[in-house]
Amino acid sequence: MSKYIHPATLEAAMQVASNLLPDDYKEVKEGHGHDPLAALVVGYQNCDSAYFVVPNGDIAGMAGVHSNGQIWMLCTPAIYDYPHTFAREALRYVKRREEKLLWNIVDERNKVHLKLLKFLGFKFLRRLKHGPNNLSFIEFCRVRSSSS
Repeated sequence: MSKYIHPATLEAAMQVASNLLPDDYKEVKEGHGHDPLAALVVGYQNCDSAYFVVPNGDIAGMAGVHSNGQIWMLCTPAIYDYPHTFAREALRYVKRREEKLLWNIVDERNKVHLKLLKFLGFKFLRRLKHGPNNLSFIEFCRVRSSSS
């Protein structure tokens, strides 16, 4: 992949879960009603997942794609130490995906992820209410072009 993107491990999932960005924690816990560690372990076990590091070696996040094209990512504060490196590596990860369609929903309150998704070329489709607290989420997708 790259020196900053590695196949996910259970240890990486535990590190990310214990150091989530506050908005990522709220999205998982309040938005989806899941325990962050359980969500990351399920993602690690049930999809093609990877973890990201930044130049100082800190884990910046974990991401994955399910077989149906559902993409996800959870991040740590390390993304703020090297924002350009992290964003470029996230773009590398997305561009290398073979799926024709990548999609999911994002908590409307998670401004960092909204900005990242826009940078990564995702399109925002519609707002919807989701989860145990009926929070506002935004559906997004990225369609792979034939020239990609």
